[in-house]
Parts: sequence; C-alpha cells; structure tokens
Amino acid sequence: MRKLREILKLKLVRELPHRQIAESVGVSSGAVGSVVLRARAKGLTSWEVVEPLAEDELDRLLYGVGVGGRERPAPDPVWIHTERQKSRKVTLELLHLDYLEQHPDGYKYTAFCARYRGWLKKQRLSMRQVHRAGEKTFIDYSGDTINVIDPKTGEGRAAELFVAVLGASNYTFAEATWTQQLPDWTASHVRASEFFGGVSQVWVPDQLRSAVSGPHRYDPDINRTYAELAEHYNAIVIPARPAKPKDKAKVEGAVLIAQRQLLARMRKETFFSLAAANDRLSELLVELNDRPMKGYGDQSRRQRYELLDRPALQGLPSQRYVYADWSKETVGQDYHVDVDDHAYSVPYQLVGKKVEIRCSAATIEVYFKGNRVAAHRRSHDKGAASTNKEHMSAAHRAHADISPSQLIERAARIGSQCELLITDILNTRRHPEQGYRACLGILQLEKRYGADRLELAAARAMLTGLRRCRQMETLLRGGLDRLGIADLQPEPNPPAIEHGNVRGATYYN
Repeated sequence: MRKLREILKLKLVRELPHRQIAESVGVSSGAVGSVVLRARAKGLTSWEVVEPLAEDELDRLLYGVGVGGRERPAPDPVWIHTERQKSRKVTLELLHLDYLEQHPDGYKYTAFCARYRGWLKKQRLSMRQVHRAGEKTFIDYSGDTINVIDPKTGEGRAAELFVAVLGASNYTFAEATWTQQLPDWTASHVRASEFFGGVSQVWVPDQLRSAVSGPHRYDPDINRTYAELAEHYNAIVIPARPAKPKDKAKVEGAVLIAQRQLLARMRKETFFSLAAANDRLSELLVELNDRPMKGYGDQSRRQRYELLDRPALQGLPSQRYVYADWSKETVGQDYHVDVDDHAYSVPYQLVGKKVEIRCSAATIEVYFKGNRVAAHRRSHDKGAASTNKEHMSAAHRAHADISPSQLIERAARIGSQCELLITDILNTRRHPEQGYRACLGILQLEKRYGADRLELAAARAMLTGLRRCRQMETLLRGGLDRLGIADLQPEPNPPAIEHGNVRGATYYN
C-alpha cells in the first residue's frame, strides 16, 4: 500500500531525484523524502539490505511500533468518511491532526491518507463521491410499478414509485403516484421535503420531461414549474447527464434497494387504492431506514441522517408550495388572454406581445419579461371575461364607467325631449349597454349643432320614431330640426257640412 520497496529501489539502485520517483510511484515528493530519510536513519542505505525485506516488515522497521511495543492504532476509515461529509472545510489534514491528538504514536499523514483511500476503493462505486451533509438529494422513478386494483371494476392500474435519497446519509423516501407527470412530480417533492424535515442545497433528478423541458448534456433547460418549485424551496436543480449513472449513483442504488426491499416484499400483497399502497410503503420505509448498513460501521440510514443531514438541511418554507402550470400566449387586440375559454385582461400596452401565464387552482397571473403585469382570481365561467379597468386605455375606461343614469342626466341638461329620447333608446334595448353607443353618439352632436337644435331634433325624432345616431345626424345636417314639429302634427277634425243633399247619420235607419 505504501510502495516503500519501489521508492527505495528507484532511489538506491537508479538514484533518481525525488520528483521523478514521486511521479513514477504516484505520491508526493515530500512522501519520497520522508521514506528516504527514515531508511537512512535505520541504516538501510543499499538495495542489498532492503531487498530481502517484505513490504510489511519494511513498513514496521521504518515507522516502528507504539509505546510499550503495541501496534499503532489504525485510523477508522468510516469515521474519516463521515467527518468529511459534514463540511467541505473538514480536510484529511485536519482529521489527521484530530487522530494524532488521540493517538500521538499513530500513523503519519501519508500512511493515514493511504489507509483511508485504500478502504474507499473497496466500497461501492457510489461511495467514491464524497457527499457533503445537506448538500444533495438524488431523485428518480423506480421503473418497476405497483399494481393497484380498482374495487369497482376489478381492473389493475400501474402506479409509479418515486424515490428520493439524501446524499450523505442515504436516508430514503419513496411513495407511489399514478403518473410521472408534472403535478405528481412536484407533489412528490413537497412530500419528500416534509419527510426529510428540510431541504438540501441541490436536487439531482434524471432528465425526465417533468424536470427538463430542453434536454442537453451540459446545459439543460429546467421546466418552468419545476424551477419555480426549486426556487420556493431555495434549492438548485442540477440534472444528471444522460447515460451518466455516476452522476446519480446514490439514487440508482436507492432505486435498486427500493425494488428489493420495498416492491419485492409487496409483490404478493393486494392494494385497492393508492393510499393503501403508500401506507404499506411507509411501514417498510421505517424498517429500511432503521436497518444497519454494511461498510458504515453498522450505522443505519436514520442514524447517519440524524448525525449528518438533518442538522445541515435548510428549513422548510413558511408556506407550502402551490402547484401552477405555465404557458405562453400573444396578447390579442382586446388586451385579453384566454385560459380555459375565459378571458383575462392585461395592460393594453401589451397588445401583440408574448406573455407568460401562471395558472394555479385559485389565481391567474400574467408575466412580461419576468415581471408580473396582471393577476386575477381564476374563473370557470366559460365565454366570459375578467377585466381590470386599470388595464384599459383612457377612452375605453371612460366608456366602461358609463351608466344609464349618467346618460339620462346628461340628456336632461339639454332638454326634456332629449331626455325622453335617450330614456326610450335605453329602455328599448334588451340590455342598456347595447344602447350606450347610440346615446353617446347623439349626445356628442351637441358640440357641433348646439343644445337648442339637438332638443328640437329630439322632439322630431320622438314623433317620427328615429332612434339611431346616424338618423339624428342626417336630420340636423339637413336642417329639418328648424321646421319644428308643426308639419308633423295631425290636422284637427273639420266642421260638419250642412246641405240639403247631404244625408245625415240617421238617414238609413
């Protein structure tokens, strides 16, 4: 493990400099110098003396034994690995100093590191990465499913198995969901975070569609809803590269364990609801997380979680995440966007612009260049519209503020005939707003022709049945209002004619 014989052979036989020996053997120049100095101190100055010695014997001769003839206490590689996971600031050099405080006659730094790295190489492939406490959560679906029977039809339906595991402790969460789609994907993250009692700094999912909208080996596009979820929990999403299982070796191992320790034990059980399947999974998860792990000094996942991840996890946000879909749409000429056949207004200046729409169960929010420009309470009234007057232009806002009483009051200031005309127009429409345009157009004629002429025209219109703005304008432009209304009045009954040849009403009786 130390390569002492090789170092001394290259020095004593080939007389190479320390740097070349270090490059050849794969150790530091300082380590080579330390071996050479120790060999000289022990009188090992020629290869003929060194060659008969075995590596272990040479190691014992150069580094000696502890006080009282006891072998030096070997460093505990599990302790070293656990301490390194707690923080990036914990280095092997610092741990070596802690080791020497307890064992002053212990191994020197080079031997200390070599023994730890030798242990590390013998562990599972996934342990070659040093996962810091509270740093990463690895997330994936099992691939194998749980069969859930519909009690009404007797038909089975496959439920997906969501798995999340904390990097440092291997503490595992699993649950069954109907799909891998975005609503189930985000809801599982929420429940996993609550199960862990906190949130890691980084989420490492696979590049499934619910997580990544634009797959890429090095720079994938994160799904907008998933990115919002991560922002809500103050986490960073770093998807594993496609076809790179080492990027998520933790969850690959956790999925395998879930298949063997959870699904395999449930294979002969029958479930008639998703809730029943998840209740059984919860029971088995307790056993899994409490079971001692080989290679970790028989510590359980729960023990390592309490020691490492739990103290380092970020706290949960004060409010639970509310699921929302995102979509894009171009604002129409009526400055509204459509969601499920209901129109929602945005500022009129955004007509023709591309906006992003966030749809939750209760609200509709519209964003332009990352800024929220509109928010509405969600409505399920199809074909209708939700309009904020602040989003209208000044002209449209003025029109929207009109009421029938305001129109009649304005007409009354012109004259009684005009008041009667406007009231009649509003009353003859199925809805008063249908007459707004005609009334506004008629009242605007006052500016061109004056109140007196408009009053006369209104009187003439009342007698002739004119009720449209265009008809009133024609009447005024032709000066017919100046004729008054005398020509429209019916003639009075003429006096009876008295003549001898005129028979009266009683003649034929």
